[in-house]
Amino acid sequence: MDEAISSSELRTAMRLVLRASSYNSDLVDAQEEGPPGGNSPQFRELVQAIIFSRRFILTYQVVLICLLAGFTTAHLVRNTSRCRRRRTIFERRLKVEGRGLGQAKLPQGAGFTVRDGMGSSSSSTLVGTPRSPSPKLSTLANERSHLLPSSRNPPPTGKSVRILGTLRGWLNYQPCPIPIVNKTLPSNAMSLTVLILIGINIFYTLYKVPFTIPMLFVFADRASLVFVANLPWLYLFAAKNQSIKLLTGYSYESLNILHRQLGELMCLAALLHSVGMIGVWYTLLRPIGFSLAKFLLSKIILLGIGAFVAYESLYITSLGSFRQRWYELFLGLHIILQIVALVLLFFHHHGSRIYVGIALAVFLIDRIMYRMTLKSSSHTAELSIYNDKKTVGVHLSIPLRKNRAPFKLLLGASIPAGWKPTDHIFLTVPAISRKHIIQSHPFTIASHAPTPLDEVAHLDLLIRARDGFSSDLLRYAENHAKATVRLDGPYGSQHAIAMLQDSDLCVLVAGGSGIAVTWPAVCAVTDPSRYAHNDLENDACAQVPKRVLFIWVVQKTVHLSWLGKEKVAELRSRGVVVVIPAPTEERGRPDIAAMIDEWVMDNDNKFYDGRGRVGVVCSGPDGMGRVVRNTCAALQGRGRDVSVCVEKFGW
Repeated sequence: MDEAISSSELRTAMRLVLRASSYNSDLVDAQEEGPPGGNSPQFRELVQAIIFSRRFILTYQVVLICLLAGFTTAHLVRNTSRCRRRRTIFERRLKVEGRGLGQAKLPQGAGFTVRDGMGSSSSSTLVGTPRSPSPKLSTLANERSHLLPSSRNPPPTGKSVRILGTLRGWLNYQPCPIPIVNKTLPSNAMSLTVLILIGINIFYTLYKVPFTIPMLFVFADRASLVFVANLPWLYLFAAKNQSIKLLTGYSYESLNILHRQLGELMCLAALLHSVGMIGVWYTLLRPIGFSLAKFLLSKIILLGIGAFVAYESLYITSLGSFRQRWYELFLGLHIILQIVALVLLFFHHHGSRIYVGIALAVFLIDRIMYRMTLKSSSHTAELSIYNDKKTVGVHLSIPLRKNRAPFKLLLGASIPAGWKPTDHIFLTVPAISRKHIIQSHPFTIASHAPTPLDEVAHLDLLIRARDGFSSDLLRYAENHAKATVRLDGPYGSQHAIAMLQDSDLCVLVAGGSGIAVTWPAVCAVTDPSRYAHNDLENDACAQVPKRVLFIWVVQKTVHLSWLGKEKVAELRSRGVVVVIPAPTEERGRPDIAAMIDEWVMDNDNKFYDGRGRVGVVCSGPDGMGRVVRNTCAALQGRGRDVSVCVEKFGW
């Protein structure tokens, strides 16, 4: 059996650990000099293990930075490949039109129109075709995604292609929710990412930790180091304005699941640290007469207990069941508890202070520099209630700023500088009540994005009344036609739009108010000349003829008023295949999987010989997103070139 460490040695080690930073000479000096009265081998082993932990945990940041560099490299490779593909399309278009590169002109919106579907099968409709039909059309229609010598060749069916398709399908597949607790699982790709993160944390918690009673303090100390090492990343993943989007292309709502999972891991690390310290007291301090009350009431332990309670309360109030039932309470507690926890942690452990400082800096820069200044603006909005009497429309006319300061181009700008399709904002309506002055709620912008030539932008929000803020807003709108609102944003990623613009076949699926995402997206795809930004290659690529399927599933017929017959007719006039099944309250849920599968297979085989690029965007309930994602996974498994993006705010 290992010889026990003396009480004086243990107290010396604990005092030095609590005073030491990441690692410094205090621990080295303690190893050389030892405590008053002795320097046993067990004490030297304890100090050596603590020194190793201090140095080893520094490599955790290196590992995560390397992973981030890998995602950044993948993002750059995708963008480079996309630019090359667009360049090839642009050059082919110039060749087809008989122009040289120097003679190219920016296509004007007036030079493009659309055709209606032919006969009963409008799946053959081209969107964005030239007004004057010519033999060039067929060349343009086939030039974009294959980039092969001939699109008449049969689709590749080699073993490597089948393996790659199966792998892509498996990564995109989304398993069923966990029974009993009904917890929604992400795609296999995201689950794999989370498992890698969990594995790294387990490794750094257990590597070279001696699991003996005298060395129990080493385990408790290592768990605390893993906790504080994750702190800056926790805040970085949650920040609305952060550099990860610039590096990887993933905006904060895509990273929200990593924020939540990392928070759970940190709470587990805090629990292990607390249990380990209780174990240290029970096995090493209690036998020498150190009472539990004396242990718990010491200043350092009290600060630690306070931080532990604050972080565990953060976890409990962040659970999905709590958020959905008391969302406003969740928002308030999330801010208050994290501030309290950071302060307590700062004074609990000297080694945590650099990590607390970085986390606090990220939080303050995001909240104060961006969300309360650079990206915040106030406007007068008109309020309306739709025919279902449970949905509020918020409508704003916003004069656009043409000249933007260079620093705002770099750091980001507010709504008056414009927004992009599928972007969202955080809405605050102070007039409702005092408590709503400090509340902000996310909503997707349901109107099409402004163009560079627009002087005034029209911003619409679609807000279904459920409880809390939305129900309060509905009651306010019943008696008020206008309100002063504060907008924080815009935020979002253009991944979905870029994917659709690079596709031959575009499928957009909306469930209920998910139309707020798919309507601006389909506008950007079917009328690309509106969004030209003097980028000839991108514009030429976007205007290559497409075939578009637009599916909108509503619960009640009255919900169709959210979009209106005029806009539906506008889509059909552009050649879009619009499918609006019977309301679910009348005939149940439609077979969306069959609709997508049949339309994609028919059009891909008929017009692209199985080589077409397919882009699918879905915005709706979790169940709908899972069906669409798994349908695309099945198509990928059969060798189709399918990309899918499920737009869902990660709350």
